[in-house]
Amino acid sequence: MKQRDKQGEWHKFINLIKETKPSKWMLIGALLLSVTSTFGGLIIPLFTKDLVDSFSMTSINKLTIIVLAVAFIAQAIASGFSIYFLNHIGQGIVASLRKRLWNKFLSLPVSYYDRTRTGDMISRMTNDTGVVKNLITDHVASFFTGMISIVGSVAILLYLDWKMTLIMLIAAPLTLLILFPLGRQMYKISRGLQDETATFTAVISQVLAEIRLVKASNAEPIERASGRSGIANLFRFGIREGKVQALISPLVSFVLMALLVVIIGYGGVRVSSGELSAGDLVAFILYLFQIIMPMVQFSTFFTELQKAKGATERIIKTLEHDEEDFISGLEVAETDEPIVVERVTFSYEDEQHVLQDLNFTIESGKVTAIVGPSGSGKTTLFALLERYYEPDRGTIYFGSRRIQEFSLRSWRQLIGYVSQESPLVAGTIRENICYGLEGEISEESLEKAAKMAYADEFIYSFPNGYETEVGERGIKLSGGQRQRIGIARALLRDPKILMLDEATSSLDSQSEIYVQKALQNLMRGRTTLVIAHRLSTVVDADQILFLDNGKLTGVGTHEQLYKTHAMYRTFATQQLRIREQR
Repeated sequence: MKQRDKQGEWHKFINLIKETKPSKWMLIGALLLSVTSTFGGLIIPLFTKDLVDSFSMTSINKLTIIVLAVAFIAQAIASGFSIYFLNHIGQGIVASLRKRLWNKFLSLPVSYYDRTRTGDMISRMTNDTGVVKNLITDHVASFFTGMISIVGSVAILLYLDWKMTLIMLIAAPLTLLILFPLGRQMYKISRGLQDETATFTAVISQVLAEIRLVKASNAEPIERASGRSGIANLFRFGIREGKVQALISPLVSFVLMALLVVIIGYGGVRVSSGELSAGDLVAFILYLFQIIMPMVQFSTFFTELQKAKGATERIIKTLEHDEEDFISGLEVAETDEPIVVERVTFSYEDEQHVLQDLNFTIESGKVTAIVGPSGSGKTTLFALLERYYEPDRGTIYFGSRRIQEFSLRSWRQLIGYVSQESPLVAGTIRENICYGLEGEISEESLEKAAKMAYADEFIYSFPNGYETEVGERGIKLSGGQRQRIGIARALLRDPKILMLDEATSSLDSQSEIYVQKALQNLMRGRTTLVIAHRLSTVVDADQILFLDNGKLTGVGTHEQLYKTHAMYRTFATQQLRIREQR
């Protein structure tokens, strides 16, 4: 069973490389050039032998010198082109894998991101693909050429002197006895190092992304300790790797030197007796290096091969994950339709229900407010409407059709979303307002959206206007400015369904006035759903849904719920008291 699993893993590894469609001609050319270089290396000792045997100033064979020089030059040129072609192939494979991973990450559902750390995904994109590249560019050719070098060297040596060759071959099992156990140990260390690197990448990505939270919470000592722990783990793996390398190199050198001494000693005796020429002895020594060195490379190759297999296992696992289908489905034809939620129940993974048996209708062109205590499922309901998740039970209709019948692209084009803190990307104000929109946006449309969002005032106060850089996550702008850019973005999309998730709850009074005006412009003529803690939005809503612990406990206008729903009345009274205090 284990053997079958291993074969399956290797099959997946090979298929993944094949799917990147590396250039077969370039690969064949690289290997042929490597073989040519290897054969050049095999020929050189033979010419060196003749050169040594016939060495004297009067008897130097010019043809031998020319052939030897040509062999050196041809070997160097072939090796150089082979290295370049293999690097080209390796970089192409990595680029293809990274494109597939990037496309996959963008197509994965939100639920995947709920349980996967960003640093792990970054590690897949950078570290794991880099391991695959190193295998191809640095080790594949050396493995094949090493095999040719060993077989060719042994064949030539047997032809030259079989007795000396048998003595030399004693080194092969000795070297293998040293290298293979150490190679297995190196593989285990390398796998552990890869996993630890991924974990450490995840930690530093999270900390650096939320550095303001770290500083505001005085959490530097905690994060220093966490960072030191990760660095210490990487250090330990590095030391263990260094120990194995420290064993491999001296032991191989010891075997090589011992064998060299034996060859020189035994060969010297045979040279003095006339059984062997001095040139033969020199050739034997040169071929000795061409046998031992590939054996050292084999150990490295198998270690890197195992590391690459481990890396591709994680890449394959990511690529096999179910993804969202953006294209399949109907285009939304009628946009002035009601949204009907019918017996919808939902839970995250195997947790208890977040929403339970919800039934309500959102009329087209009307404002529906969703209120309730924290944790009652308001934001989760938005996530279901945007199809980030699918209900466990029940159905959401748009008109007479289930929303799943529409393509994701078509459905999400209907929706404009403004959250509590409008997310911005690093770039200019223009790029953030136009984010996600295809084609060229006219200056008139851009300025109209900014004006309706009351964002034009502060935009023109900046020296660079719309070309002003907002910083990472819009850190250079205030909360109110970020919200108005988010509203301008939604206005430019011209959505038919508008979702506002506590869009003013974190703003100061002055910013709230501007944002409320902008929201009034945005809500005009659209089906609007509002998660709100502000009474002003709730009072003016055409319909209010009150959620409590995932259940819909009240539906109606402000006046109706104030009279009939005790918890809503408490909610409204608290809001009024806060308003009076202001």
